[in-house]
Amino acid sequence: MGRVVANAITSLDGYVARQDNSIGSLFDWLQNGEVALPTPAGDFTVQLTPPSAEHWRRWTSSLGALVCGRTLFEVAGGWQGRHTLDVPVVVVTHRVPADWVEAHPDAPFTFVTDGVEAAVARAQELAGDRVVAITGGTIARQCLELGLLDEVAVDLVPVVMGGGNRPFFGELSSGDVLLGNPTVCVQGDRVLHLVFPVQR
Repeated sequence: MGRVVANAITSLDGYVARQDNSIGSLFDWLQNGEVALPTPAGDFTVQLTPPSAEHWRRWTSSLGALVCGRTLFEVAGGWQGRHTLDVPVVVVTHRVPADWVEAHPDAPFTFVTDGVEAAVARAQELAGDRVVAITGGTIARQCLELGLLDEVAVDLVPVVMGGGNRPFFGELSSGDVLLGNPTVCVQGDRVLHLVFPVQR
């Protein structure tokens, strides 16, 4: 099976969004370069610097499935039935959105109601030997606490968002979790791409 990687674009103080789920300047680096790349689903084009473009190509080509929570699914409007990265999506939820499923019968989305561990297992089945990306702070925190993560990938943006926002992991029930030394994948313009191994 492929690696399970929690991935997020974060501020310097560790936030992935404001409390109202707006993102401020976090995604500006996706439009500040000269290399035009359509997203895998072709729904829009990113404009990246050459170093970030190469990083983006490697990351998106490695993906086999995504796991997210219901909040992110709702905020994104279910990506209209096709995720921007064009891979199957497993949504952790308490209730399957029957109306949405009926309206998007061909969407490669799976709704799992029996917890994060079951969702990751399903995503691994779908991904095979490719990467399962965990998106959203609450799901990432649960995966970290359950020992399900192999790596944490951070696109670190030089902005401080301050209090009242949504942190990447939030408060851990088990206290501090020590990760391995980071690999600096690439230094882009207004972003630093880092990968931390999870020690088990």
